[in-house]
Amino acid sequence: MSTARETDAVFVMADLSGFTALTEAHGNLRAADVVARYQEIVRAVLEPGVRFLERVGDEVVLVAEEAVPAIRTAVRLRDAIEREPLFPMVRIGLNGGRVVERDGEYFGAALNVAARVTAHARPGQILATETVAARARALPDVTLCRLGDVKFKNVAGPVPVFELVCRPDEAPAVIDPVCRMRVDPETAPARLTYRDAAYHFCSLACAKAFLEAPDAYPL
Repeated sequence: MSTARETDAVFVMADLSGFTALTEAHGNLRAADVVARYQEIVRAVLEPGVRFLERVGDEVVLVAEEAVPAIRTAVRLRDAIEREPLFPMVRIGLNGGRVVERDGEYFGAALNVAARVTAHARPGQILATETVAARARALPDVTLCRLGDVKFKNVAGPVPVFELVCRPDEAPAVIDPVCRMRVDPETAPARLTYRDAAYHFCSLACAKAFLEAPDAYPL
């Protein structure tokens, strides 16, 4: 007979931005390879006290008992993904609170809010609620930017949202408009100019697709 218990937990959710576009552009096999590599990266950056809970498509869910290792895992994951060549960018959300745990599965509003916060993040962004941000303030290498109160669907009341390790002066990432992968403009296999804007591509195939219908791929 399964048993349930109430406990406090911190959740880290992370998904790959533009994964559907990548699958459409490069096919199921390439998408499967990306997910496999993604899981390898996630498991390699886990801090002690953080567990890999589940994967659904291109989204992973991690759980920890404390906020600090969850925060450090989120930062390490974002940094590791950005070092990975020709890879999608990641969106990360963190939230903590009281939940019910039954046979290794978690249920509760804290998990639902974590999912909403993740969906609100931009590519390359780490967002957190006040519950997590309060602990992040004590970390010398983590900066916080309050983004304001956000009203999420099916969540009672606005939720204060913070960006962790905000980098306002950083140049925006260079993204292939077709498959949505991050590319290095110095080594990108193809580059095109369209309407006075420069576009970089991960492959000649993506450049060809863009040439055939450039307005179908807005950045």
